[in-house]
Amino acid sequence: MSDGTQPGERPGHHGGEKSAVVVGGGLAGLTAALSLADAGVRVTLLEGRPRLGGLAFSFQRDGLTVDNGQHVYLRCCTAYRWFLDRIDAAELAPVQARLDVPVVDVAKPAGRRLGRLRRDALPVPLHLGRSLATYPHLSLAERARVGRAALALKALDLADPALDAQDFGSWLAAHGQSTRAVEALWDLVGVATLNAVAGDSSLGLAAMVFKTGLLSDPGAADIGWARVPLGELHDTLARKALDSAGVRTEVRTRVTSVRHHENGRWTVEVPGETLDADAVVLAVPQREAHDLLPAGALDAPGRLLEIGTAPILNVHVVYDRKVLNTPFLAALGSPVQWVFDRTEASGLGGDGQYLALSQSAAQDEIDEPVAALRERYLPELKRLLPRARGAGVRDFFVTRERTATFAPAPGVGRLRPGARTNAPGLYLAGSWTATGWPATMESAVRSGVSAAGAALGALGRPRHHLFDVEEAA
Repeated sequence: MSDGTQPGERPGHHGGEKSAVVVGGGLAGLTAALSLADAGVRVTLLEGRPRLGGLAFSFQRDGLTVDNGQHVYLRCCTAYRWFLDRIDAAELAPVQARLDVPVVDVAKPAGRRLGRLRRDALPVPLHLGRSLATYPHLSLAERARVGRAALALKALDLADPALDAQDFGSWLAAHGQSTRAVEALWDLVGVATLNAVAGDSSLGLAAMVFKTGLLSDPGAADIGWARVPLGELHDTLARKALDSAGVRTEVRTRVTSVRHHENGRWTVEVPGETLDADAVVLAVPQREAHDLLPAGALDAPGRLLEIGTAPILNVHVVYDRKVLNTPFLAALGSPVQWVFDRTEASGLGGDGQYLALSQSAAQDEIDEPVAALRERYLPELKRLLPRARGAGVRDFFVTRERTATFAPAPGVGRLRPGARTNAPGLYLAGSWTATGWPATMESAVRSGVSAAGAALGALGRPRHHLFDVEEAA
């Protein structure tokens, strides 16, 4: 793909024109590249994989288009929504009109298994009052204590660094939350958003999730998800937007080194080519960023290696008939966490149904054989979904992301670097950087905006077109 230079001429040598190289084609890199290009910077985007989208991608299997994992976002994810608008994809990943989550407890007798977490059109915190008051998976006393804990959570100052050192589980216990309340409510939400149980989560990150998603605006927690394969959004439409913005995009291109020169410019080495640039954005996982950083770029680069990772396991089941009547549901009393209907998005025709189970914090299962997972999850789906008991299974397979997210453990906040480095012209992006959010698509997009904003400021280019991260926060 041509970048518009003449033979033998390197990108960036166009008089007053500024150039940038973005390393990594996940959501952080895509956002940074588009934001830089929209300001008139000549951008080259380099991605080692054969596709764009990072860990939110699709692949083909037996005629179906399969997402590697189920990704959702909330109405409060304003940066990701801005990104969807930028690539003309908002209509393909709409948000539900009003929060409504079916929660099934398979350990309860039939007739008392279904509860719902939904909101009313009332101000915070009354918008969830009726839902919690009638939530059957908690006792009356537990519901009352949940309300008191929510008010205490709302009063926390997210800017207080002491929150990062505490774990959420201990805080919940100190505020009267029973083991059942943690399982049936706090972890139901927290595991899916943080990729860790309460006891393994930073209070700072957990408080951010619950304050922003459930206690900021009545509609903040309304759920959005792609009605098409993720690859259509984060690869096809993103690439179209990059092309329209004039970005040179190279996939299957692994960066081997990033070097700073005395004249202030940068060179990025890839097999067979050396790219010159005024600015470089490293939008890759923390360990890869550590290996590419030049000496002195960070005061304590070893901290990047201290940021742990957490896995997500996705179980995919194709039935010969419809067994689930809702777009998704959450489960209690079962290894199953969340179940999503991906039938239409995958292109499955006929009378069958394709379900995807999203299993976060999957440290104990991530390396189990498919046969063992099949023996565990098919009977659980029969317990959860009565119609599955008479259905045939056409296909069963799993996808594994062993380093799906950074681990939101207590103390992780001090390890997450900002967008700027000590090296002028070198910037960091990725959901693992200091966005204030856990490892979500929202965090990735915010990091890309922050890195691009810092680069544009140094390059003297306009930033008025950028999503306003600070105002949104």
